[in-house]
Amino acid sequence: MSYTALYRKFRPDTFESVKGQEHIVTTLTNQLKANRIGHAYLFTGTRGTGKTTVAKIFAKTVNCENPTETGPCGECRICKAIAAGASMNVIEIDAASNNGVDNIREIVDEVSYSPAEGKYKVYIIDEVHMLSIGAFNALLKTLEEPPAYVIFILATTEVHKLPITILSRCQRYDFKRISIDTITSRMQELVEAEGVQVEEKALRYIAKTADGSMRDALSLLDQCIAFHLGKELTYDKVLDVLGAVDTEVFSRLLRYILDRDVLSCIRLLEEIVMQGRELTQFVTDFTWYLRNLLLVQSSDHLEDVIDMSTDNLKRLKEEASMLESDRIIRFIRIFSELSGQIKYAAQKRILVEIALIKLCKPDMETGQEAMLDRIRQVEEKVEKGVSVSAEMLQSAALNAQAAAGAGPLKKPPMPKAVPEDIKEIVGKWPGIVNSAENPMKTYMKAMRVSVGADGQLLLALEDGLASEYFTGENGHKEQLERLISEFVGKEVTANIQVVQNQREMEETIVDLSRYLNFDMVEEEES
Repeated sequence: MSYTALYRKFRPDTFESVKGQEHIVTTLTNQLKANRIGHAYLFTGTRGTGKTTVAKIFAKTVNCENPTETGPCGECRICKAIAAGASMNVIEIDAASNNGVDNIREIVDEVSYSPAEGKYKVYIIDEVHMLSIGAFNALLKTLEEPPAYVIFILATTEVHKLPITILSRCQRYDFKRISIDTITSRMQELVEAEGVQVEEKALRYIAKTADGSMRDALSLLDQCIAFHLGKELTYDKVLDVLGAVDTEVFSRLLRYILDRDVLSCIRLLEEIVMQGRELTQFVTDFTWYLRNLLLVQSSDHLEDVIDMSTDNLKRLKEEASMLESDRIIRFIRIFSELSGQIKYAAQKRILVEIALIKLCKPDMETGQEAMLDRIRQVEEKVEKGVSVSAEMLQSAALNAQAAAGAGPLKKPPMPKAVPEDIKEIVGKWPGIVNSAENPMKTYMKAMRVSVGADGQLLLALEDGLASEYFTGENGHKEQLERLISEFVGKEVTANIQVVQNQREMEETIVDLSRYLNFDMVEEEES
């Protein structure tokens, strides 16, 4: 006999065996007891939460010859026919592949025929949001006033895609994500019935990975059991099968990030990749780890909320005391953005490496959390006795002002006189930029042209790729000077100044293009 997957083999066949949806089960059983059965139901919720299962149990119960308080008897002729899929009273339709007007018109035509046996004809339309607009319109009238012997049960994971005219004709039941404890308890029952030895810690990890879906949890359990058939299924073996990473690795990674040790972070990522771990799962789990850090830092007595062993929780509390909440929030934001990008990325590893570098180097970002982190970085250097340049202190002060929501920007003082050579360069700057080749042309567009204290040409850039292009080891500053000199017919020396962000640019660098253009307009008007 062929093998039956766990989620099919142990699919609930009574209301009593449905786990995690007590609010729905209670309502439906009360309706059945009172004989207050509706004509149209809408079951909505995420995948694997029991929508189709409950629909089938309900369909069996309304047609069962000997129904009980917990659902159908399962022994009568009709129950057995429905279970075998041979009953004409229960019609399951997959709207994903039968979503046209003609498919729905067939249903509308069939509705006029009463059931050959049993009391009700039950139509279960799965993934109903996939129906076309024309199909919805064809269903409307029948859904509102079907014959007394017809019940419609619509199931969907995306209820927001249904027309309001459909929603208003149905009793809506929202299926919740199933808790980790409930999924773990159910899996414990199943492995005992199957005679398989599994660590509770392993079951809890599978339940957490399933993200509230009982079906996903049983599929993952099936996969892990098959991989280690005949052996005890341990936590480490589950991590191997699912390509996941142990929390001890996250602890090491976090400490490297706190030390701003980029090299160690990259080496640890190399270990993870070489072990065959799935990077998408790694990003999700590390984000979850950071979430736990934030919860531990925010409140005490969270043992029930954070699913973690006593030893790991102790280590988590120690790490939570090592960093500030705004820093954790920045880490979570970066990895949350990464989780949205990595699913469809061809080079997943590169994206993860960039994210780790961002965590270690807050000066790569200009957000409020990054600014606070940069200020903290300067403070740490001062505390350790490391010499800090005046530019770095000034940058930290500007960042503090911006992070605190400082008032309007301070405009830099206007120069008393601008040499004629620089005025000529400013006037011809658009032409000079257009004459350059990429990537220099692109980077020059980000420059602000100004004059230095010594009367020489000053070109300002924000810290980043553009500034590195002109000031790095293989800088192109001399090439830029030759380009400007050839354009104006004079030898030009340029000073390149790098600023940390746009606010510092506005407060310290005069934009001569606006200043000189304004003077020219005034002269023309006079």
